[in-house]
Amino acid sequence: MTASEKQDIAAFLDLADDYLRDGFRLDRPQRAFADDPAAGAVPAEAAQADGVAGVADGDSLERIAEEVRACARCRLAERRSRAVPGEGPAAPLVMVIGEGPGADEDATGRPFVGKAGQLLDKMLASIGLSRDTNCFIANVVKCRPPQNRDPEPDETAACAAFLDRQIALLKPRVILTVGRVPTQALLKTSEGIGRLRGRFVDFRGIPLLPTYHPSALLRDESLKRPAWEDLKLLRERISD
Repeated sequence: MTASEKQDIAAFLDLADDYLRDGFRLDRPQRAFADDPAAGAVPAEAAQADGVAGVADGDSLERIAEEVRACARCRLAERRSRAVPGEGPAAPLVMVIGEGPGADEDATGRPFVGKAGQLLDKMLASIGLSRDTNCFIANVVKCRPPQNRDPEPDETAACAAFLDRQIALLKPRVILTVGRVPTQALLKTSEGIGRLRGRFVDFRGIPLLPTYHPSALLRDESLKRPAWEDLKLLRERISD
């Protein structure tokens, strides 16, 4: 079934429900649907659940971005100005994953563009990385949580398939998680970032290095030295 056919069915069912309930049609956010995969194709979500970096036929970064911008899977969509799918080259050395957009990101639709983002760009540049050439930047959730709070588990779960598909398409040589939230979400752990940082762990066959979030460095300068040690580890890995 195509995405358009699914959209037509959903619209009909919503309309029937509205009129049966009270006779008035409600305004609803547009839902995002995808075409069913061709016979024999492995859906990206299923492949990732099995730990296989599979890509569904016809999937692309552009398609994911369109679905993210139309998404209404969780409550974060209700207050967003712009969703933030992520940005960078299609074949990056490194994929940087943060927790979620802030105010500047919500206003622009781009990841890591505020003060923390400017620091992240400088950190990456210090080891030869750039979002323009060899680094893709994304977040665990694609819409801004209110007051920049941590994403709730159901919000993270609602966005998980988007991130999984991005990782499967990008096939980065290394993943760099910045901060506690994305590190815990990807590694399914409750350990703090202080214990997790500074060493590579395997994530579905990809080396993953946790480090501190740039906003933490802006708040606490004592974290800059260990963050630099993490960056040096990353530089060594991508230079091999």
